Amino acid sequence: MRALNKEIVVATRNSGKTREFASLFEPLGIQVRSLNDFPDAPDIVEDGETFEANARKKAKVISEAFGLPVLADDSGLCVDALNGAPGVYSARYAGEGAADSDNNAKLLQELNRLVEEGAIVPEPASVAGEEVRLLSPARFVCVLALYDPDAPEQTVEGECAGVIVDRPLGEGGFGYDPLFYVPGAGQTMSQMPMEAKNGISHRAAALRKLQELLKG
Repeated sequence: MRALNKEIVVATRNSGKTREFASLFEPLGIQVRSLNDFPDAPDIVEDGETFEANARKKAKVISEAFGLPVLADDSGLCVDALNGAPGVYSARYAGEGAADSDNNAKLLQELNRLVEEGAIVPEPASVAGEEVRLLSPARFVCVLALYDPDAPEQTVEGECAGVIVDRPLGEGGFGYDPLFYVPGAGQTMSQMPMEAKNGISHRAAALRKLQELLKG
């Protein structure tokens, strides 16, 4: 399959995602190119109601534009106390063009409102030596769609379970990583080295499933 050659296009302009994918594919000897390498790449409206719909649309549009195998992901944060929100709206939770810090602030605002209403009872905890409150179980979800002009489309899903803390911790990662505490690791995603994060992340879980499909 062409996607197993030494180069693959990842349908994102997000530098954080690109770094993660590059790190995940490096052991396979595969070089990652992003949409930043393709100035003429068409803009894609992510109007799907599910992660899978958005991922499949992105992969198909970019692959057909350039005739190359393309891997697209749609991923986000699903918080139990918010009935799965922000979900597919994770990147624009605080509005179109919102920065990561804006989305994190909106998430904490919504959860703190539930605390004030008594719908959430926070639990005190120590995270990497920092005293915090645990607000709600949550999970990161990633759907990968691989579209190759010469092969059947493949989609897989990966998840990572965690808990939202009441303030950002850590300097690494991107998105909601500073608020996403992984109990088994004893750290937020932002506090983890890239290698450790790649071992447990939702993208890594999805990529492992994709690798198994491709081997078959």
